[in-house]
Amino acid sequence: MSAKTSESGGKTGGQGTGATPARITVSALAVLAVVFIFENTGATRIRLLVPEVTMPLWTALLATGVIGALCGAYAVRRRG
Repeated sequence: MSAKTSESGGKTGGQGTGATPARITVSALAVLAVVFIFENTGATRIRLLVPEVTMPLWTALLATGVIGALCGAYAVRRRG
């Protein structure tokens, strides 16, 4: 089996499925973000342009995180 057909994706430039330091770091940050979101359960007032709404803080944090992730995924997809 030649180096270009190896399934490990090692030196061929392919994307491997292993745990790289970057993936471990991103996973740890994601877990910390989820813990932070669900530890903040108190109600808060948020002004959305004109109306002011009262909602649990975890909902606002989760929505902001999802919107940020979608924007980041869109930017990466446009670049690649």
